[in-house]
Amino acid sequence: MNDDELRKLEERLGPLHARQRLGIEVDHEAQVFGHGLNFFHPENWYASPSLIRTFLKVTGLYGRAYRNAAQVEVRHNDLAFPALPPRFDGFTLLHISDPHADMNEGAMRRAAELLPGLQYDICVLTGDFRGPSYGPYEAALRGMAELRACIKGPVYGVLGNHDTIRMVPRLEAMDIRMLLNECVTISRDGQQIYLAGIDDAHFFRADNFDKAASGIPSDALSILLSHTPEIYRQAAHAGFALVLCGHTHGGQICLPGGTPITLDSVLPRRLGAGAWTYNNMAGYTSVGLGSSIVTARLNCPPEITLHHLRCG
Repeated sequence: MNDDELRKLEERLGPLHARQRLGIEVDHEAQVFGHGLNFFHPENWYASPSLIRTFLKVTGLYGRAYRNAAQVEVRHNDLAFPALPPRFDGFTLLHISDPHADMNEGAMRRAAELLPGLQYDICVLTGDFRGPSYGPYEAALRGMAELRACIKGPVYGVLGNHDTIRMVPRLEAMDIRMLLNECVTISRDGQQIYLAGIDDAHFFRADNFDKAASGIPSDALSILLSHTPEIYRQAAHAGFALVLCGHTHGGQICLPGGTPITLDSVLPRRLGAGAWTYNNMAGYTSVGLGSSIVTARLNCPPEITLHHLRCG
């Protein structure tokens, strides 16, 4: 990201947000490479994925887990909202989360095969475009460009805890409108719904609900994009009707029956994958298109999701 791109981001986000995000990224990279105090934090396991790969091989599960990582499923989620404007009845959002586009060739290839046959109105991306949480991101951007070429119509996205804010200008050059504590209006035949997105709340803690929701009328139907579902309470009390998230991978390596070993999140386990509700808000946590740490999944197939909005 050059100086002009940084200046434009600062004008758009405010200099404090931009400086905080970039500063925490620099601090994190220093820790990953051994200059900080917290080298063995789970976020740094990406420096040694061979540990998990070796475990899967020793247990005889690696081959199956590797194949599973490319077996992408298309899932459908029907949602009814009394406040949905009639013109939006049947409106469909394609939801893709956690592609980790530089380390999941099989899943990305399968998504490219599936996407042309799907019908939807807009696409939303809920973060983690990069595999590692540090270092180069060119390969991830190339993967995202290939994925974007398979998606028709408007695309909106938020950053995840693996993503650097330096990726934003290049993602937006692909015609992906990034929402960094921002909101856009979606119009159809004179009626509107609102789509807001917050910056990563899991690691960077750069979310700002007040800024993201500032332009939303109190009686309007609004949808929130968040990388992590950990903000479920804040989102519900902010008045959002629906929150779409990812981050957890549904556990990725799960016990039989889909029981996750870990969700890497502080939240009720029922919010860790699929559809859920909290108070009067609907939520959906995608288990993700890609895999993290190692390209492997057990009892938790990757997904892309179609959310169908209905009046009622």
